[in-house]
Amino acid sequence: MSLAPSVAVPRATFNPLPFYIGVFCLLWSFAFVAGKIGVTYCPPLILLTARFSLAGVLILGISAVRGERWQLTWRDAAIFAILGVANNALYLGLGYTGLKTVSAGLGGLIVSANPVFTAMLAALFLGETLTSRKVMGLLLGIIGVSFIVWHRMSVGTDDWHGILFTLASLMSIVMGTILFKLLAPKGSLWIGNGIQNLAGGIALLPFALTFASVGDIVPNARLLGAFAFLVLGGSILAYLLWFHLLKVCGATAASAYHFLMPPLGMLFAWIVLGEHVEVRDLIGIVPVALGIYLVTRPARSAVGASSHPGTALAHRK
Repeated sequence: MSLAPSVAVPRATFNPLPFYIGVFCLLWSFAFVAGKIGVTYCPPLILLTARFSLAGVLILGISAVRGERWQLTWRDAAIFAILGVANNALYLGLGYTGLKTVSAGLGGLIVSANPVFTAMLAALFLGETLTSRKVMGLLLGIIGVSFIVWHRMSVGTDDWHGILFTLASLMSIVMGTILFKLLAPKGSLWIGNGIQNLAGGIALLPFALTFASVGDIVPNARLLGAFAFLVLGGSILAYLLWFHLLKVCGATAASAYHFLMPPLGMLFAWIVLGEHVEVRDLIGIVPVALGIYLVTRPARSAVGASSHPGTALAHRK
């Protein structure tokens, strides 16, 4: 019989951050496919107005049923409303208009350039360090994205008007990302997301009434399925995860996960929509993946400070 004292072995703490990142990337990238299906059968502005309005009502309605207390100041509520205009009305309003003449794969690819501009603005306005390693990763991301865009335009599969709308959409979400970190609204992200969706729907409503017609809607099962995913998976769950990642990680690190969208978006577009993917598109993904690693890899000092990946990322705010 052993008389040696028993030593309690601490259990490994589960870190949910990688799981959140994975779910966010899957939801966000598939949203481009669902959006492409949606705008095929419904005018973009009507689709988005209905999507944001319903998502906002659901979020705030669930909060009321659960008896969740209102924890936002008027300042925080106003900030979430502003973010709703930038991250919802402008970003997706412009992006979905572009999707009328741009493939879902290319639309997701252009928006994946978010980390490039976010890192530059975060260094200027948020004081985030733009190290040589991050610069190299961002440059590799630009090279990969640009290579695929150039190839798609050279073969004439995507319209340049749609590309311009998608580029404007990109700049909107970059500004929304910087504003969220700069203004730092406090309180429940759940209720804040509800306010953001309602603000986006209200902002788009007059434009939908002016420039779109309900008679252009073609009701069918594909449109209904796409709309359901966009409301539940896109406007509610994906945005909730996105704001959580912005709080846990720095703006540059969180936005860098958008570089995962091109391969995932092209994969979903190929499986669901049958969009053509060539070897040149796949080659362009290689520098993009390497860029993700360089931009998101924690610095040595951060790793040494904590073995918890979430803490290491937080040091780079």
